[in-house]
Amino acid sequence: MKSLNTVLKGSAAGVALATALLSTQAFAADYVIDTKGAHASINFKIPHLGYSLLLGRFNDFSGDFTYDAEDVAASKISVTIDTTSIDSNHAERDKHLRSNDFLAVEEFPEATFVSTKVVDVDDEEFDLVGDLTLRGVTKEITIEVEKVGEGKDPWGGYRVGFEGETEIRLQDFGIEKDLGPASQVVELELHIEGIRK
Repeated sequence: MKSLNTVLKGSAAGVALATALLSTQAFAADYVIDTKGAHASINFKIPHLGYSLLLGRFNDFSGDFTYDAEDVAASKISVTIDTTSIDSNHAERDKHLRSNDFLAVEEFPEATFVSTKVVDVDDEEFDLVGDLTLRGVTKEITIEVEKVGEGKDPWGGYRVGFEGETEIRLQDFGIEKDLGPASQVVELELHIEGIRK
């Protein structure tokens, strides 16, 4: 028969092991996208006449998300973009991009993305499916996402970061301006770092 000391030692070891496992287990948590610290960006690129690439970004946006590494399918995100903040590093072109030929920002000053489903693809990679509303038109898109990393920051907080990409057709969102056959599709590149609330 085991001695009382042996039983107690075994119980203590079991409790310690359980505590260690629980302390490292990931749980669903809510995050705010770190735009204040400029640790997130929404970028775009589109071919120019088939000869080069035009690059740009949206300077102002906000959003939050829920993420659980143990149950990625339960994650979700919501983002609002200020379309007036489009920036292609050329003032006259940006003025044109804000016009009715493109974003029509006076009528549609915001674009939104709200996820509807997350499909776990591989280790730290998933497809983010959701509704993109741009220029008053809502279409379902899929963003291919890869987790960059997560952990504590130097200021006592906890962060997680992702990068993603997708493509959208201009005509799908009511943009009829003809830029030529090589310039019908815009590629979006997303870099998102969230701070746990």
